[in-house]
Amino acid sequence: MNGRLNLGRRPTLRPLPDASMLLPYAARGAYTDCYTLDVAGAVSHAAFVTAFYTSRLFKVERLILKMLIGKPSTDAEMVQVAAGTLDRFAAWSVEARATDQILACDYQGRTRSWLMVAPVAAGATRLFFGTAVVPDTDHKTGAQTMPLAFRLLLGFHRVYAQALLRSAVARLGAVSLPSD
Repeated sequence: MNGRLNLGRRPTLRPLPDASMLLPYAARGAYTDCYTLDVAGAVSHAAFVTAFYTSRLFKVERLILKMLIGKPSTDAEMVQVAAGTLDRFAAWSVEARATDQILACDYQGRTRSWLMVAPVAAGATRLFFGTAVVPDTDHKTGAQTMPLAFRLLLGFHRVYAQALLRSAVARLGAVSLPSD
């Protein structure tokens, strides 16, 4: 995709779309979010997934996972994940996929990462990135609460999620368009 990256464009926080694979988690009380960026041109889901998981920022996360928990991954594996020929990578496994979206679960089953694409106005594509964090269940009371670490890091998570989406767009070489 040709064009100049609009570095000043911030991702938009939106409600989950009706087709989102994160909706069942939201319905069960998990924390969910959905950030979007609109880019010029048609972007395939495979191109977006590849760009996301091979972006500079995500490569840093992959390196940290390799060093801290011994879960390495390569760019070639990310291309296979995007193509649907590999379902395990770094600290994640693919929980569900469709032609326009993918849902990955971390190795501990605590978080989900979701990527989706959808065409929008005249030759543009909306890129979606969302997260679900499954609450802890108190075994005595049955009450559900968000893990303390997540609550403490929620502000960082929001900034990081937006930065990941921008990094994927940069990797695509796309031009960000204003969102509705």
